[in-house]
Amino acid sequence: VQLQASGGGLVQAGDSLRLSCAVSERTQTRFGMGWFRQAPGKDREIVSVTSWNGGRTYYDDSVKGRFTISRDIAKGTLYLQMNSLKPEDTAIYYCAATRRLYSEYENEYYSWGQGTQVTVSS
Repeated sequence: VQLQASGGGLVQAGDSLRLSCAVSERTQTRFGMGWFRQAPGKDREIVSVTSWNGGRTYYDDSVKGRFTISRDIAKGTLYLQMNSLKPEDTAIYYCAATRRLYSEYENEYYSWGQGTQVTVSS
């Protein structure tokens, strides 16, 4: 499956952004997906993941209550709604797919989008 992330940008603290990830696979959709991010000088980390049907989700504590992950299977798109953005949210955001129905483990994700830059100024 091929993934194409978009929607990043430069915003001020407190603003909102919605990231999108277009998924090439439309016929076989029973796979989990997620958003990860990598800040300068840091390792890539999990942000949020969802099961193939959206029935199960996980959020890192740093984004819980501010970010919402969703998936429109009909449109073949994964979203990440980011509200109340903070400077520490600045990173390159990647969408990814796993062959499992759901996974919270980065090493179980095999397909990655190219990343979209999110910069939050204070």
